[in-house]
Amino acid sequence: MTIHKATLDQLEELGALFDLYRVFYEQQTDIEGAKGFLKERIMNEESVIFLAFDNGIAVGFTQLYPTFSSVKMKRTWVLNDLFVNEKARGKGFGEKLVNEAIAFANETGASGVLLETAQDNVNAQRLYEKIGFVKEENYFYFYSV
Repeated sequence: MTIHKATLDQLEELGALFDLYRVFYEQQTDIEGAKGFLKERIMNEESVIFLAFDNGIAVGFTQLYPTFSSVKMKRTWVLNDLFVNEKARGKGFGEKLVNEAIAFANETGASGVLLETAQDNVNAQRLYEKIGFVKEENYFYFYSV
């Protein structure tokens, strides 16, 4: 099990995983669109993506986007995406990816890592709490289209 920061050289593998991730969230498959989206994020340095490998095969990823805290006057990383291929689940890849994201946040002097998950995604919630994330109870989040 190894984790590496993704590069454009890994776009094929990453694009395939990202497409599976989107399909998991009930989106239409679009591998070319997935690769194009990720290529832009990497080329424009708009996100940081870590890939998990099992014996040289990409099996999962996490994608972080930067945001900032005005109050803390520091960057915060949003762990927006976490996905492990179904065949590789239950082997610790998700935990390893999240821990890599936390280590990266620490290395970059960020105030922390923020994430969200669906209320019914109990498995993810258990993982996040095991790692040390705390459910936010003091704030409401609003969304507008």
